[in-house]
Amino acid sequence: MTNSELIKACEKEILALSADAEKGHDWFHINRVRNNALKIQALEGGDRDSLELAALLHDIDDAKFNGGDEEAGAEKAFALLQRLGASEPMSRQIADWIADCSYKGGNQKESDQLEVLILRDADRLDAIGAIGIARCFHYGGFKNQAIYDPEIKVRDQMSTQEYRQGKSSSINHFYEKLLKLKDGMHTATGKAMAEERHQFMLNYLEQFYQEWS
Repeated sequence: MTNSELIKACEKEILALSADAEKGHDWFHINRVRNNALKIQALEGGDRDSLELAALLHDIDDAKFNGGDEEAGAEKAFALLQRLGASEPMSRQIADWIADCSYKGGNQKESDQLEVLILRDADRLDAIGAIGIARCFHYGGFKNQAIYDPEIKVRDQMSTQEYRQGKSSSINHFYEKLLKLKDGMHTATGKAMAEERHQFMLNYLEQFYQEWS
């Protein structure tokens, strides 16, 4: 199987697997992350085909929804790639990239692997800007958390478990994660793409507080 055929087969699998996903992490999110990753790769370099596969598979079993098992998604991606006929080294490399992708409340380990850095930037770009705001409030509704509650204080330093399970609000999430992402972009292309989206969120928050008051 050629890499092109492998990507098409993987896309078909992910379309089916994501049909019932939480809608902030559905096929459209996955495809946007893929497009972001390919745009960054075209300017920054890296293994295009493997990166595209990693983007398609990066949310195959998100730790937010599986009880916090960080390795489950990576191993599921490895097994799917093996079943589709990818080589073992390629499958393992992509699985390792996926394991290193998640934000984890800012507790992710350092990496100097270009494809990991591109994958992180591509995923985080979809968490900011207009779409990021929509996803933030959608996920907040999914978790039945407050849109905003002045009595709930913004959390600063958090463990991965506290980040995922502690009490917060959708507006607090801007300060706990979204507004931090621009300065955490790894690639020059990711940084440039993040600027406008970051400013849009600041403008949104200004309008939100005006209306809230």
